[in-house]
Formats: sequence, C-alpha cells, structure tokens
Amino acid sequence: MTSKRLTRRQAFATAGATVATVALARPAIAQGLTKWKMATSWPANLPGPGVSAQRVADRIATLSGGRLTVELFSAGELVPAFGVFDAVSQGAAEMGHTASFFWQGKVPGAVFFTTVPFGLTPPEHVAWVERGGGQDLWDALYAPFGVKPFMAGNSGFQMGGWFKKPVTSLDDLVGLNIRAAGLGGEVFRRLGMNAVSIPPGEIFAALESGVVDAVEFLGPFSDQALGFGKVAPFYLWPSFNKPNGTAEAIVSQKALDTLEPELRAIVATACAAEASAGLAEADWMNGQAIKAMREAGQVTFERWPSQVVEAAKVAAKDVMADLATQSPETGRIAESYGVALEQLGGWSALSMAPYLAERIG
Repeated sequence: MTSKRLTRRQAFATAGATVATVALARPAIAQGLTKWKMATSWPANLPGPGVSAQRVADRIATLSGGRLTVELFSAGELVPAFGVFDAVSQGAAEMGHTASFFWQGKVPGAVFFTTVPFGLTPPEHVAWVERGGGQDLWDALYAPFGVKPFMAGNSGFQMGGWFKKPVTSLDDLVGLNIRAAGLGGEVFRRLGMNAVSIPPGEIFAALESGVVDAVEFLGPFSDQALGFGKVAPFYLWPSFNKPNGTAEAIVSQKALDTLEPELRAIVATACAAEASAGLAEADWMNGQAIKAMREAGQVTFERWPSQVVEAAKVAAKDVMADLATQSPETGRIAESYGVALEQLGGWSALSMAPYLAERIG
C-alpha cells in the first residue's frame, strides 16, 4: 500500500472543505444567516414602487451572499398599505417599503421626505437629504419610533392627475372628490375639492365606481399600469402638487443593531442604489408611457389652467406655513427645507430651467 503525505496547502484545503460541508449541514441560524420580513404599501410588482421594493430585497440578498435575506409582502399580505410604519415600529416586520407622507397624521414632518407642493425636484431633494442636513432631521424624526429611514426609490416628477371631465377653470374643481396623498391633498381641499386618501391597490376601483371623480397617484409609467385612463381620460399636467416622488425604506433600529457592520452597510447600500435606479427607471419608462398614450389617442393631455396654478401657489404657501407650526421638530424640518429650496432653486433657475426652455423652445 502506497503512503501519500499531504502538503501543508493540501491539508488546509481539505480541512476547509470539511468545515464548509459541516457548516452547510447546520441550521441557518448556526451559520449566522438572518431572514427579515419587508411590509410594503404597494400591490405586488406594481411598476415603479412595487418593483423598487423587490429590487431592494434582492440586492440585499445578493450583496450579502445570502447571509441576510428579505421576504417581501405586498400591501394587505402582512399589514394594510397604511400600516407599514407601525408594523416596523412595533416589530411585526424588520423592514418596510413605502412613502413617508402616508404618516403625516402620526408624524407631520414626515411629509417633507416624499414631496412638497411647488417644492424640490428629484435631484434637488437628494441634494437636501444627502448634503443639506435632511437625513439627520429624518433620522431624528423617526428615532422615537425605533425606525431608521433610507431613500430607496423615486418615481420622479408626477403628473397632475386623471379627471373624468375637462378642467378649464377653478369652478370645474369645486366639489369634486379626488384621491390625493400628502400636502397636495390639502392644497386640493383649499381649491374646493374633497381630497381622500385611498391605498394604491384600491384606487382604480374607487375611480371606476364613482367614489372619486379624479385621481392623482404617480407618473405615467405606474398610472398606466393601473388603468386610470380607461375611466378618467383627461390627464392634467404639470404636477404642482408632487414634483418629486421619493420612496422610503424603513428599518427597525433594533433589527439593524443586531447586524454586523458589513450587513448594516449592505442594507444602506442597497437602498441608495435603488434611490438612483428607481429614478432612472421612472424617467425612462415615463417617456415610453407618454409616447404610447399619445399614439393610442385615448388620453387627452391638458395643461392646468393658469388660474388654478396661481390659486394653488397661494394655497401651498398657506399649507406650508400652517404645517411648520404643528411642532418644534416639524418647524425645524420646514426651515431646513426652505433653505434648501432657496439655495438649490437659485442654481436650478440659472441651469436646468433656462436650458430646458431653450431645448424645448
């Protein structure tokens, strides 16, 4: 019988293979594997935010090599669409994907981190959050609830809404029921409309049944998927009520603290990547959706009457002033947002605005 001696390298390789085999045979918890639940406010695979949520979950699993996986639950599967914040805060889910303005009633200042009427554009909003102190204010706002927020997607510029009848003046809006979220809903109320909050997955049924006469949701890409134009063919533009569409990922601070530093960094990286990827997708797909709608000829694009826009500006200013007085923390966020709007707006007025005017004109 021939004796064979192992080299030092071969011995280590053999030992490593044995350890790996034993590790694979152990329960997941013994290997340090972690599985989270993600509650969302979106219908399953909704183009735009629903797909963004899934990409965040997938990216976390990929970047972590499977050490941290996230099971996604669409609206209503784990908690209702508007129950995501409480689910994460109370430990029913480790993570959520949603929009901050859904918590305006609970945390008034949260609305600034999705969008504000006549407020920051998508790139301006990112600049405020990342460079202008917005993230620190957001963190402090959610800290009492045990929740850590991240930007994690963006539906970009919105449209003004779908209406069943043409809008030619302020009088045409008075008494109409509109599905609207955030501060834009309050602006519509001050224009004489009845703004109601309806979960995304229930909007079409409300529009079709006559519960509402009009709907504002996201941009053409996501709106088209939900079929609003089949019932309300008049598509108003531009969106003075929602010039940005930041989606948020909220994470249980307790769950985050149990992760090793590398996995915490992976969660943050996955969210940041989606903040960029979601906006790129929205801009690209919104362009495609608009082209398809125009070619089909079943949707009428109408610009808001100047009378409506001017009245909305006045209403938005009053809404913002009222909001800032609701609490000291909301006042601090409003002040920071106002500083960002002035500083970033000054640059946009010299760069983006005139360039687009020249390119289009």
